[in-house]
Parts: sequence; C-alpha cells; structure tokens
Amino acid sequence: MKIYFIGAGPGDPELLTIKATKVIKKADIIIYAGSLVNKDILKFAGENTRIYDSAGMTLEDVLEIFAKTKSTDKIVARIHSGDPSVYGAIQEQMDWCKKENLDYEVIPGISSYQAAAASLKQELTLPDVSQTVILTRISGRTKVPAKEDLQELAKIKATVVIFLSIQEIDRVVTKLKQGYGLDTPVAVIEKVTYADERKIVGTLEDIAKRVKDAGIKRQALIIIGDVLRKKYQKSKLYDKDFEHAFRRK
Repeated sequence: MKIYFIGAGPGDPELLTIKATKVIKKADIIIYAGSLVNKDILKFAGENTRIYDSAGMTLEDVLEIFAKTKSTDKIVARIHSGDPSVYGAIQEQMDWCKKENLDYEVIPGISSYQAAAASLKQELTLPDVSQTVILTRISGRTKVPAKEDLQELAKIKATVVIFLSIQEIDRVVTKLKQGYGLDTPVAVIEKVTYADERKIVGTLEDIAKRVKDAGIKRQALIIIGDVLRKKYQKSKLYDKDFEHAFRRK
C-alpha cells in the first residue's frame, strides 16, 4: 500500500501536475475534499476506483480507510485543494502514516495564491516595493497566534495574501488599516481558475463595500500591497550592467 497526498491545484483540471494525474489514474482508492476540489479532476480516475468525498468525513473516518487498506498493495490518492502545504490539514495524516509505518508521498500542487497572481497578471515581489509575501488568515475556529494577528502583520507593509477570511471582510479591513493607508490597492479573487471566476480590485477604503455588493462570501482570496500599483524599479537580473554567474560583462 502507498498513500499519495496530492495537491489538486486551484480548480482548473489542466493545472493538475503530470505526476498527480498519473497517480490518480492508477489509484485504487481516492479520497478527495469535495467542498473545494473540482470534481472534473475525478475524470482521470479509473473505472473501478473507489471514491470517497471527505467533505462529510472526520479525520478518524479518513484514517479508518487508510487502516483498512494497510495490508494490501493498493494505491490511495488523498486529494487536497491547492497545495497541501498551505492550510492543507495533512500533517496529522502524515504523522499517523509515519506512526503506522505506512509508505506515503506528497505531490505538491499549484496554490490558489499563485493562480490568483497569474489571473491578475501580477508579480507579488517587485524591486523597491516588496520582497516579502505573507500567507495568512484571520482568526476564526482555527485561532491565529497573537504575534501573527493581521493587524501586526499589516505593520510590515509587505504583500499579504489572506486565505479563508472573505466572510469577515469588515474585520479584515479594520485590522489592515493598522498598517496600510486607505489608498492601498486590494484585489479579491473568487473561485480562481474556475469558469465563473470573479475579480474585484479596489482600495482598502472601498473593498469591503465592493465585496459585499458582489455577494462574495466564500472561496475567495484577498491580496493587499503596493505591488498592485505596478510602480517599481526594473529587476537587476536582466540589467545590462549587472554581472552574475551566467553573464559576464
């Protein structure tokens, strides 16, 4: 038996990695996060593959499937949305596999924040603007450590990508105001890479109203930072006067 923890990407099946597709095609069992993973990805599954939707399952339910398969030579594909290293809830599953001496592997996927940047046609790190990207969320059922509270991170004024928080847009804005000016650009991307993807671009002053007027309440990322102004110095990497190991003056 071998378990693969697979990042399914942001939604578009064409953004699934080649390696992930190969595993899904040969998997005997698939457990996928049905509330977030595009079901079109299941079209790659074999005709006799047993498929479970983990949206209504507990951790114990998932581990029970692993346990029942332990003494077989089956392949299990555990599919998570985006990249499983970011809010993927896979650590406890991997730790269980390690404790049970089960063979497992992680196949990374494209994160929704990467897909959002591509959709916006936006680089998240720009010279003389920001060289730091912070991935975070607002505190909810999963508590955020006080030192990582959004109002503290906002003081850094880096590029910040906020997951799992669109339903609290007013609270997000209140905290962001502790570091960013009201004219700071903000982008909200709902269901990135899906056919019904929507983008809203505004400022910290008006983004909450724009989001509520659009009726966006879930499956949306918030990106804030001066990089969205697209005012920057050109990269030194391709500067004719810049010498590096692959190009000598």
